[in-house]
Amino acid sequence: MFALTFHAEAQQNPKMKFLDSENMDQTVKPGDDFYHYASGNWIKNNPVPAKETRWGSFNVLRDFNINAVKQLLTDAANDKTAPTNSVEKRVGDFYAAGMDSTTIENLGFTPVQPDLSRISAIKELKSLLDESVYLRASGIASPFFSFYVGQDRKNVNKNVPQFSQGGTSLPDRDYYLKSDARSLKVQAAFKTYITTLFTLTGTPAISAQKNAETIFNFEKGLAAAQRSRVEMRDPHKTYNKFAVTEFNKQTPAINWTLLLPKMKVNGQDSVLVAVPEFFSQLSILLKNTPVEDLKVYLKWNVLKNAAPYLSSPFVNASFAYNQVLSGQKVQTPRWQRMSSLTDNNIGELLGQLYVKTYFKPEAKARMQTLVENLKKAYEIRIKNLDWMSAATKEKALAKLHAFNTKIGYPDKWKNYDGLQISRTSFFRNLRNVDQWSYNDMVGQLGKPVDRTRWGMTPPTVNAYYSPVMNEIVFPAGILQFPFFDPNADDAVNYGGIGAVIGHEMSHGFDDSGSQYDKDGSLRNWWTDEDLARFKAKTKALGEQFDTYTILDTIHVNGKLTMGENIGDLGGLNAAYEAFKMTKQGQSDEMIDGFTPDQRFFLSWAQVWRGNILPETASQFILTDPHSPGEYRTIGAPVNMDAWYKAFNVQPGDKLYKKPEDRIRIW
Repeated sequence: MFALTFHAEAQQNPKMKFLDSENMDQTVKPGDDFYHYASGNWIKNNPVPAKETRWGSFNVLRDFNINAVKQLLTDAANDKTAPTNSVEKRVGDFYAAGMDSTTIENLGFTPVQPDLSRISAIKELKSLLDESVYLRASGIASPFFSFYVGQDRKNVNKNVPQFSQGGTSLPDRDYYLKSDARSLKVQAAFKTYITTLFTLTGTPAISAQKNAETIFNFEKGLAAAQRSRVEMRDPHKTYNKFAVTEFNKQTPAINWTLLLPKMKVNGQDSVLVAVPEFFSQLSILLKNTPVEDLKVYLKWNVLKNAAPYLSSPFVNASFAYNQVLSGQKVQTPRWQRMSSLTDNNIGELLGQLYVKTYFKPEAKARMQTLVENLKKAYEIRIKNLDWMSAATKEKALAKLHAFNTKIGYPDKWKNYDGLQISRTSFFRNLRNVDQWSYNDMVGQLGKPVDRTRWGMTPPTVNAYYSPVMNEIVFPAGILQFPFFDPNADDAVNYGGIGAVIGHEMSHGFDDSGSQYDKDGSLRNWWTDEDLARFKAKTKALGEQFDTYTILDTIHVNGKLTMGENIGDLGGLNAAYEAFKMTKQGQSDEMIDGFTPDQRFFLSWAQVWRGNILPETASQFILTDPHSPGEYRTIGAPVNMDAWYKAFNVQPGDKLYKKPEDRIRIW
């Protein structure tokens, strides 16, 4: 994924400069601090608003988009003439139910009382495991582990059941296992949150506090069995196929032969297991943990999933906990939460309304041209690589030429057949969507892989690459100014959407994506010598990012962020290559005092400007595979000769790297 941030002020004023020097701090030398040179005044003048955890160019664009979505939803909710099963009626009813706070307040926690009562009646482990998979298959909760249906990485035309580690509530396993001040503060807030939710359901305070300790200790056991996020990036180590009968042997306390049908998984003789040792340890934990404690854990899973959608005491408790994690000052307005929730739950219904208004056919046509230009540039760069043999280049080019591109929105909309949406039952709508989505997922078993499916909704301001599909995908939400605008000069467009396209292409050739071939199969296509050279280059890039710090002492994890850093480096190089094929790219004509090359790199730099709360920044270092924006600003350019030339960066400047030390991969 690209997870962009960018400047969006010109959304409302097309006459505004696409690159505004007022946002820069030209008292800073670009070779010393390119981040503040490009964006220093904007950063100084745009602190994080109280309802946000970070504020950057992306957030400005997101604000525009969420307000656009709000208008669509409000209009749909107020449309009294929409036919019963129309897109407008279903979307409007979903949003209206979420905005009916009076009904939600009156219900309190009654929507989850049947679940809590059912769990209370459990007597033994077998019934508890049956309940756990019922919760999963009903879309209520996902206790103990992660489960999904997806393509078999070594047989990409087949969907298979896939199991992975899970069952924990905190953002990363390290929060359970570390004892530094930050981790202890988060642990305390977590236990307070658990205690509060149980108290709100009528549990005595002493028992609620005991529940918090029980849950934390059980989840700590799960966390200790989990692999790190860096380890989970290795697609070979997380590919472990088991016959169901063999998987049973890994987990004596769990009989998958009996549980899988209750998970609506039928007719499958094998499964993929990302972390076998996690499931072995889970089996031991289940055997050694009293059933009463496991019942508390199941109730917690129900409560934590439901809390943001119940009455205000639950919502407020959820926010208070998240405040400690993120530092956010005030809660996001209800309309904004409900707008996002509608997109997250029925995004391909909402998306149909969104693209009618905000995505024009000419934008798709222009994007197709840009993608083809970036492919040409990437092809040139692969052919000119001095470190790769002809044999591997041939395979790399075959993969590049096989890229499938999706632009704007699906060719075939998901219409959510059978999904019941009521204007008067918000919580039931959410449960219905969750169950519908689960059924839709397991319904893919035994069917051909549907290559028309999308992993993001049309209003999303992002893009992604899928290694098993070997496809690059650009939702309509990102295909608008400032990433792309027909009135902008090529330098701005190629530094914006061009870099997005190049970034997603580069994911096909990053440290993980490069292990998949042109068909999307997890299969090596490298010579041993080329692979060794590639790994040496990626190691150097990781070491570069390891030196960067936030909050004075917290280091960026170059291994966790490796894929995104390769995406940036390859993508910006490819975008620059494509830009140099344009008329502007081949000229020296200045606009607003900047050369074409300077405008290209400034466009890239202003993508990443922003401010972030320290709590969120420290959390993202553990959980986010993207490097902080200030280092994405400089991480790729300092390895590009063109950047040095554009800004006359010389030895002695703080960002200067010797030519022989500049990392060149794609």
